[in-house]
Amino acid sequence: MGKDLFDMTLEELWELFPIILTEHKEIWNSWYADENKRLLCVLPMANIRISHIGSTAIDGIWAKPIIDILVELPISLSMENVKEILIQNGYICMSEQPNRKSFNRGYTSEGFAEKVFHLHLRYWGDNDELYFRDYLNDNPLLAKQYEELKLSLRKKFEHNRDGYTFAKTSFIVEQTDKAKKYYGNKYQQQ
Repeated sequence: MGKDLFDMTLEELWELFPIILTEHKEIWNSWYADENKRLLCVLPMANIRISHIGSTAIDGIWAKPIIDILVELPISLSMENVKEILIQNGYICMSEQPNRKSFNRGYTSEGFAEKVFHLHLRYWGDNDELYFRDYLNDNPLLAKQYEELKLSLRKKFEHNRDGYTFAKTSFIVEQTDKAKKYYGNKYQQQ
């Protein structure tokens, strides 16, 4: 058995969990749908929105086989209470900021499980990922450009998630800004 995840250095974690990209798989939508149902059972509060985000939610492009999920809460709900519910239901809190928390499920001391999830807990309106997802799905040529960028970075940053993420940032910010202008207030709280 491997070392406990919480006892590993960042470098050891990046070695155990490298950047792996695979061709788009339709099963990712099913994995999201199943996890969405599970989350709706464990987070039965009103007025939350659960969304499939990240590259697995963009049609036809290569992606890390990790399902990214955005959970948006109304400001009236305690993020700490939701954090505890998620932890009780198999998620590990990986990072925290005052209005953002990130969790994962499917990381083991032996590497990735068959199904891996990243959950991003936010308050309503902190949802740029929804605009980016929709804009790339509505613009397949941009989606392919994003795919090419990711493929060009995967070997260079195979064991450096922060570097990989940073190298994609300018493309993501540029397209998200365009998307917000195009879609307007599509994803603001109703």
